[in-house]
Amino acid sequence: MHRSYNSILPTSNRLLQQKWDDTYYNEHRRKVKDVQSIVDTKAPPTYMHLHLKLKKFQLEEERLTTIERDNRILLEKMAYIMRTRGRVDNKNNYEYQSLNREKRQRELLRVAKDNQEILRRITSRQPEYSAKKWDEDWKKNQAFMNNISSFPEEWWVKNNKKSNRAKSRQSIRSRKSTRSNQSVSESPSESKQDKNTKTSSEEKSTNEKKPDDKKETDEETK
Repeated sequence: MHRSYNSILPTSNRLLQQKWDDTYYNEHRRKVKDVQSIVDTKAPPTYMHLHLKLKKFQLEEERLTTIERDNRILLEKMAYIMRTRGRVDNKNNYEYQSLNREKRQRELLRVAKDNQEILRRITSRQPEYSAKKWDEDWKKNQAFMNNISSFPEEWWVKNNKKSNRAKSRQSIRSRKSTRSNQSVSESPSESKQDKNTKTSSEEKSTNEKKPDDKKETDEETK
């Protein structure tokens, strides 16, 4: 086998070169097999105290025991009250007693007195501006404006009144014209209706006369 072995490097003894290459290869395979990765890709370890949480179970059991104990005590009290009249009469004759009650009352009286004094001063204060004087000044200014103005006082009001009167007159005239047109249009229609009624009455009279004529002709033939 060593004679057919072809080494990569030049060698004088193929047998030894084959043994050396095999040992190098086996050493390499062993190192590859036993190599340790630099990056840890394994799953994190699981800890039972994080999944089970015994402390939480303990607290829950303690809470349930306290609830059961309170319920039992309450039930015993209710049973005792049902058997007897109870031990509490629900009366409370305690009066609230404060150490600084008088001081607070004096403070409230002082504040009320100060407020009344401020109100009296505000109501007794005379105004600095006179509304009567303002009215007189406005009348004077209005008179000056009327003297220097080129149009009479409140001329726009008069114009508005005139325009409103003209509009009302026009509306009345238009209503009268529409009524007259309606009366004219209705008169021929009424005449037609009269004619129709006359013709219908004549037709009825002729229809009534026809059976009488027939009777007369029958009698003559007999």
